[in-house]
Amino acid sequence: MTIFNYSVDPEGVAVISWDLPGASMNVMTEQGIAEIDAAFDKALGDPAVKGIVLTSAKKDFAGGMDLNILGKARAAAEAAGRAPAEAIFEGVMRMHHLLRKIELAGMDPKTKKGGKPVAWAAPGTAAGIGLELGLACHRRFAADNPKAKIGLPEILVGIFPGAGGTTRLVRMLGVMGASPFLFEGKMMSPKAAKAAGAVDEVVPPEALLAAAKAWVLNATDADIVKPWDAKGYKMPGGAPYTPAGFQTMAGGIAMIHGRTQGVYPAAKALMSAIYEGAQVDFDTAIRIEARWMTNIMLNPSSAAMIRSLFLNKEALEKGAVRPKDVPDMSVKKLGVLGAGMMGAGIAYVSARAGMEVVLMDRDQAAADKGLATITGLLDDDVKKKRLTEEAKAEILARLTATPDYSALKGADLVVEAVFEDPAIKANVTKLAEAELAPDAIFATNTSTLPISDLAKASRNAERFIGIHFFSPVHRMMLVEIIKGEKTGPEAVAKSLDFVRQLRKTPIVVNDARFFYANRCIIPYGGEASRMVAEGIEPALIENAAKQLGFPVGPLQLGDETSIDLAEKIMRATKEAMGKDYPENSGDDVVQALFDAGRLGRKTKAGYFDYDEAGKRTGLWRGIHDHFPLAEEQPDVTEVKHRLMLAQVLEAVKALEEGVLEDIREGDVGAILGWGFAPWSGGPFSWVDILGAREVVRICDALAQKHGPRFNAPKLLRDMGEKGERFYDRFAPAKAA
Repeated sequence: MTIFNYSVDPEGVAVISWDLPGASMNVMTEQGIAEIDAAFDKALGDPAVKGIVLTSAKKDFAGGMDLNILGKARAAAEAAGRAPAEAIFEGVMRMHHLLRKIELAGMDPKTKKGGKPVAWAAPGTAAGIGLELGLACHRRFAADNPKAKIGLPEILVGIFPGAGGTTRLVRMLGVMGASPFLFEGKMMSPKAAKAAGAVDEVVPPEALLAAAKAWVLNATDADIVKPWDAKGYKMPGGAPYTPAGFQTMAGGIAMIHGRTQGVYPAAKALMSAIYEGAQVDFDTAIRIEARWMTNIMLNPSSAAMIRSLFLNKEALEKGAVRPKDVPDMSVKKLGVLGAGMMGAGIAYVSARAGMEVVLMDRDQAAADKGLATITGLLDDDVKKKRLTEEAKAEILARLTATPDYSALKGADLVVEAVFEDPAIKANVTKLAEAELAPDAIFATNTSTLPISDLAKASRNAERFIGIHFFSPVHRMMLVEIIKGEKTGPEAVAKSLDFVRQLRKTPIVVNDARFFYANRCIIPYGGEASRMVAEGIEPALIENAAKQLGFPVGPLQLGDETSIDLAEKIMRATKEAMGKDYPENSGDDVVQALFDAGRLGRKTKAGYFDYDEAGKRTGLWRGIHDHFPLAEEQPDVTEVKHRLMLAQVLEAVKALEEGVLEDIREGDVGAILGWGFAPWSGGPFSWVDILGAREVVRICDALAQKHGPRFNAPKLLRDMGEKGERFYDRFAPAKAA
């Protein structure tokens, strides 16, 4: 198996073409590292070669590094009795040596002459190591490909660009210019990447290789010397101890801490690598970068983020929990019942993914309103240059808005997204199934109603399933698939294939009240409202959540999802549970807001006050007329523990009760579904980081002070006594 193909054209240009066999996207593997290293040795050592072009035989350049490489290096080192840090550092430095070899290209170390020009020619997307390779080359060409994205997204999965990307980009663009790539993980179009300074030329796709070869053949010695290897180099924006550079560094450190609240170790390590590396020569700087990369790879938070947001997320998207004996069941024609915001959102993402879609509602006016919502989303796509007018027209041509159930004929999947009323859902289920073929699958988008109960209205419960989208559908990447008591494997496979077509991430859970996501989200908001009732300062609650790494605090989340929804769920749950409903003083807070008409952002009044434009202006102080502030406020750590364990204990119970069948789904679902502290890797990873014994100790202290809702589940207590970790005890057969 060859990964990097090597050829030399008649003009003496060596073309090194990346083509990982059996993969739609190139990723850097152990074998790939060895092959590209050997290919550059061959080209640099061949007198007949005048220059080199590094490109890809695929439609994209590369998706990044196989992150299992460093994990395997660590495991091998431990097995051999070596220090893991030593093995990881060696692995990182191996990449640095390779990229430095490309960069210096055989030139005389003193005169900087005699090197061979190296051009990078990216036909499409280049992420992570894909761009880092380009940064080491002397000229970067990108095809004008509307689907291509170029960037360094490592920070989003708990690490940072550690193969020279950090050091090179800062030296090219300065700290401020490099920040969107490094600290935000932004992936840009080729033209935007050029405007930012990361790419030199954007050319028509058919001219890519020719343009790169032409440059290589005409490049001079001066063209291939990087600025930092030339005499008199000065960092753009200034080095740390120049007046301008000091301001940038000091401001940058404060800004990053403000954004991350200090809980994301990769951001700290990245800033340290930049700050320290900017004060020394380039070769010392890349060693500093490698040391900080080693530090991050050994950090349990970063390891958990990599596992959940990269390895496990990818495994779930590739069908890790899909029934193995069911053939492909991709959706061709989709029916969506209900043209409200949720139904319109589902129809929009499905039509955009290439499916024929029938969007239905009670009358033509309601159906057209849903179609107008979709048209508005498409108009926004065109405005932001994510779509052309022609592509928009093609998508709209795939959509039919109608109240006529006969339009569902030929649909192989129907998703019901009508009001959360069992009688209404039962009625539309019967009307729709009367038009469907026997092998069609029917799904409900309910967020709270038991799937097994709703399936009673279906002609075939084996082909009935829950597909729970999160709002707004076009932005939220998680989809929760819920199996009823009688749901069959084909319904599960169909749902997973549908989610794959939408390029979203699925989790599959078993039927239970609130399923998995809402089961954890509702207690999070409930604990926050309970604290408000106790007289705890709302700002303390919000800031404690943000310091835990949650994107928004629980009170803001309540406003965003709406207070009337919380009141409706509270009332329905009380009716369903009867005398078993646990009393919660937080219910009084929700009721007070509801009675006052403060229903959240949509009414410009909730836990927060809002201006006329709907922007938050501060927490509503009037809440204290109903729930006076306590004279003594709790320690912020106690507030954090209450907010965290309100969610984590429900996740553990979901696993214990069989609602969750795979802890990977629990962790990935929590982060993507409601933004659970991404730095932790998810609730199960959080427990593994702290240790089950320590978590049980915290539970016991909270239960003694605040009641039995904080009692540690038996599973957690048993694991604490045995010193077990979730990712050891419940590791999947092919665990990440």
